[in-house]
Amino acid sequence: MSDQYLVRIEGKNTDIAVEETQSILDAALRANEWLPHSCTQGTCGTCKLKVLRGEVDHRQTPEYTLTVEERAEGLALGCMATPRSDLTVEPLGNVSDDGVPRHPLRDYEGTVVVLDDIAANTRRLVIELDTPMQFNAGQYAELIVPEHAGARQYSMANPPTETRRLEFHIKLTAGGLSTDGWIFRSMTLGERVSLRGPLGQFNLVAKQDEPAILIGGGTGLAPLKSIVQHALVEDLVPELFLYHGGRRREDLYDVEFFRDLEHRHPHFHYRPVLSEEQWEGATGLVTDVVVSDFPSCKGMSAFLCGPPAMVDAAVKALKRRRMAPRLIFREEFAITPATSTAPAVL
Repeated sequence: MSDQYLVRIEGKNTDIAVEETQSILDAALRANEWLPHSCTQGTCGTCKLKVLRGEVDHRQTPEYTLTVEERAEGLALGCMATPRSDLTVEPLGNVSDDGVPRHPLRDYEGTVVVLDDIAANTRRLVIELDTPMQFNAGQYAELIVPEHAGARQYSMANPPTETRRLEFHIKLTAGGLSTDGWIFRSMTLGERVSLRGPLGQFNLVAKQDEPAILIGGGTGLAPLKSIVQHALVEDLVPELFLYHGGRRREDLYDVEFFRDLEHRHPHFHYRPVLSEEQWEGATGLVTDVVVSDFPSCKGMSAFLCGPPAMVDAAVKALKRRRMAPRLIFREEFAITPATSTAPAVL
């Protein structure tokens, strides 16, 4: 049995029990103590902490995320660092109450009830949970890969009212531990799976005055589908513009679903975009189409999800169109090498 240490988050009055092999972030979220985080795989730096007292093991923290100098200054990544003693830590990100509901991290078991090919090398996976998971529209879960130490991250595409049936959109990655080695190779209907969640701070939960532009690349559509459904049911946004970028027609999916939503909700607009095929719809880079559609984005917000290059291009384009940076929310899909056991979106 591993040792256990007490970790105190500066400014809070409670001590969190953390196993010596458990990350500080994992323990905090399970105790329903919110800490800023995004990727949970050591690549984004959102969960940086200042260690005020005690010692941590940085484990496999990448130096490009946490430099040698930062470590010497007492900084650590909450998602990677494990305790070597009792600790007091101070998050560098904002931990104030912003009105966003916080749902504790939990372990879940479920059954595969849908496993359909929906686009080129893309599958829809639906898991029926044994117990419901509360989450915010836009968050993700980690699927535990059988017979491996690793887990892989996938955003929920279903609205948060559906707490027992989680929908995921999964793109095949050559050599991917989760996709090539499991979901596209051996996974079957009725299979039992383990997962944990919810995770992430990409979400739309509160009513806002600003119209919203949502841009998804590939399976970056998944959390946006959750957000769109939640926003329409709860009337959270005065007007929604959803852009989905792909290379060819075979990359698009759920087109009829969004066309139907567009028909039933006049303030929702759906615009699929293809970059490598001429068709009756918009053609070009999805960010270029957005720029051509909006001479100004002042007074609007944006929710972006997809490959880092697409997200970066979208941020720059929206800023050029005078969108306030504080109203641009993003979720980047990162990919780790197939041989890595670190969590990744694959």
